[in-house]
Amino acid sequence: MTDQLDQPDDVNLADLPTPPGTHDLLAKFQPLIREREALLATGVRDPFAIVMTEVKSPTRAIIDGRDTILLGTYNYMGMTFDPDVVAAGKDALDRFGSGTTGSRVLNGTYHPHKDVEEALRDFYGTSSAIVFSTGYQANLGVISTLAGKGDYIILDADSHASIYDGCWLGNAEVVRFRHNSVDDLDRRLGRLPKEAGKLVVLEGVYSMFGDVAPLPEMVKVAKKHGAMVLCDEAHGMGFFGANGRGVYEELGCEADIDFVVGTFSKSVGTVGGFCVSNHPDFEVLRLVCRPYVFTASLPPSVVATAAASIRKLKNAADKRAHLWKNSRRLHAGLRELGFTIATETAQSAIIAVMMPEQETTVALWQALLEGGLYVNMARPPATPAGTFLLRCSLCAEHSDEEVGQILRIFEDAGRAVGCIA
Repeated sequence: MTDQLDQPDDVNLADLPTPPGTHDLLAKFQPLIREREALLATGVRDPFAIVMTEVKSPTRAIIDGRDTILLGTYNYMGMTFDPDVVAAGKDALDRFGSGTTGSRVLNGTYHPHKDVEEALRDFYGTSSAIVFSTGYQANLGVISTLAGKGDYIILDADSHASIYDGCWLGNAEVVRFRHNSVDDLDRRLGRLPKEAGKLVVLEGVYSMFGDVAPLPEMVKVAKKHGAMVLCDEAHGMGFFGANGRGVYEELGCEADIDFVVGTFSKSVGTVGGFCVSNHPDFEVLRLVCRPYVFTASLPPSVVATAAASIRKLKNAADKRAHLWKNSRRLHAGLRELGFTIATETAQSAIIAVMMPEQETTVALWQALLEGGLYVNMARPPATPAGTFLLRCSLCAEHSDEEVGQILRIFEDAGRAVGCIA
């Protein structure tokens, strides 16, 4: 026996076959890279690389040295500069430090984390609330934990990426139905095994077009087929319903929705995500939900701002009324100017201006920015194939004067680019 490998004396490593070159895993993105480079070569600036050097209020920022109206921030209720919200964050920063450095199931639960969950239970009128580090993680965690191998997730084809990723992480069978089609949802549920676990995932407001789901009809169909229902209210929380809970409250579906997912990064005005429920066993998710267990918890200052904001949103009827006024005025004004809008009427705080192709979309986006208005540009894969749009997100803090300015900037930019006559 020997502890050396038997090797022929005449082996020369240089004579061995050369291994194939390393496969570049980024090569698949070359078409997108070339498309972006060609677009930027025309002289337009990158729509996805904006830097705000100063943020002055929920509706104003400095971009490229220019005072700019913000119409693309999801800051629907304008809570980011609310004095009580800011003060709560500063106080928690002083009392608890900058972060937790731990998971919620270990050392990462501080008093502010329990306080924001209490605020959520009170706001939604539910028995349980679990907070995640982002809204993306809330969908990723809840959906993947609820529905696993052998179960079925039935979701709208236009669902958010976080919903799709939650499906893939949980390894459930995924069934898509046509966007907002009650009949297609019914047909697809009817083809599934009756004994299988089924989770129907809906959104109150769909973020690209700003359209609202027909929740009462869809929930009725889901329950007919024995499915549980999860509703994502990321874009509905704050200004739909008497208490601002979302579209499901506005449309009277509260008793039939099993799980509501939401985010702090829109109407609440900070960062984080959550799920609320009245299910008696919901708290078990704290032990089995991987994106909850295996990530650090939010900084105490962040959840403290969220708690303060949520408690104020419960009594924000005037803000809600002003936001709806802004949305209806902008929607009507843009249509009168000749722009094509995704919805016939203002259905939410999102107004989507439909565009013919990418070059015109970027040209109008840049003309608006140079005129002092920031909006979001959206293109595939964030939108359906061949769909380009400029997404406007209104804020309750936009004044009547600012909405008038927005319409004037759209008119000037649209005519300069040739989008309207």
